[in-house]
Amino acid sequence: MMRRQPLNFLFATAHLGGNVSPIVPVVQSLVAAGHAVRFMSDDVNRADAQAAGARFRSWVRAPNRVDRAREGDPPDWSVSDKEGIGMVAQFLAGTALAYAEDTIDELRREPADLVVGFDMLLGPMLGAEAIGQKLALLGTMISFFPLPGIAPLGSGLGIARNAQEQALLDASRAEMQALFDSALPELNAARARLGLAPLDHLADQCNAASVHWLGTARAFDFEQAVLRPNMRYAGPLLGDPVWAEPWASPWSTDDDRPLVLAGFSTSFQDHAAVLQRVIDASASLPVRLLVTLGGSIEPSELAPAPNTVVVRSAPHLEILKEASLVVTHGGHGTVIAVLLHRLPMLIIPHGRDQADNAVRVTERGAGLTLSRTAPTETIRAALVRQLNDPAFRLAAGALGDAVDAEWRASTLIADLEALARPLGKLARPRSG
Repeated sequence: MMRRQPLNFLFATAHLGGNVSPIVPVVQSLVAAGHAVRFMSDDVNRADAQAAGARFRSWVRAPNRVDRAREGDPPDWSVSDKEGIGMVAQFLAGTALAYAEDTIDELRREPADLVVGFDMLLGPMLGAEAIGQKLALLGTMISFFPLPGIAPLGSGLGIARNAQEQALLDASRAEMQALFDSALPELNAARARLGLAPLDHLADQCNAASVHWLGTARAFDFEQAVLRPNMRYAGPLLGDPVWAEPWASPWSTDDDRPLVLAGFSTSFQDHAAVLQRVIDASASLPVRLLVTLGGSIEPSELAPAPNTVVVRSAPHLEILKEASLVVTHGGHGTVIAVLLHRLPMLIIPHGRDQADNAVRVTERGAGLTLSRTAPTETIRAALVRQLNDPAFRLAAGALGDAVDAEWRASTLIADLEALARPLGKLARPRSG
């Protein structure tokens, strides 16, 4: 059987939180298939690229983080969820030209059969469009931009069940659309510099892609979502960060107390205080509590209880095999990993997409959510409820089964290969 000609892929992303680790296994699979893969991102992600076997390229004009120090993390946690997303939109539009020019320079240096851009990063999309480069987008969560049929990112709203709730959902979506489009002048200025016509909406830049994959499961998202014509679900993307330290349980093998895993954002969201309340809430419970800090909080900022172990990092995918319950900020990667292990979770959102992931869990009965200001007693009550009520684990199992089925059936790698080939294209995805 004749082996197909190797293809050349350029992945273009940036260090924006937990968005890199889920992409690494995709890159690794393409490298293992014999393709040439470059990974263009911040220098802090060089090890991620090398672990996947890809050649690393760093941003030159565009922002380029060299470490994970909290000082470099966006201060979106200090404002409301919607304001935080607006802050991110302004950053993405304001840096679009720099990312575009870097992308164009790299493609002129070495052409690619397909550019795979992170679906929040407008600049690489813009650069690819400007030179007629075939482009795909790959996200690592639910849709960043508002979609018809469901509440927008940052709202934390669930499914509308009556006219009043529908009106609230519609108003929230219109408000978020306007917030995104407040950054449109900067994006259109960048487009003009590259000889491209202006857009009507910020999200329209995503139309430059042949296919826009959402790195989540259809079963996790709300079925009322109306996807844009080039969008489809890739299924969940999973990956522990390469900097996660090896894990060896400090507890005795005959310690049968339930293991509760608590881990919040790998970027700073001012979450030391709530982590301490989780520790205090668990102190009187018959559990083992493992707290992973993710590099954004120092161990010295917390006072562990006798039943608590605090570590800087650990491979969550390994620990979840032993856990009974997870306490999380609600980042998409963590939530999906927990569901794939059929575990219930207590979600304490701190911004970004976290409240939106939380409502997708609670609507299905697979967990509970609390405010980041919840007192210790409230957190303890939520932990006790989930540890003692099997309904949460049953619901998490049902949702996890559906997510797992999509993960196992994913054709993402084959689809990327098909799209990258000359004249390659995919069938139009379903819109819902």
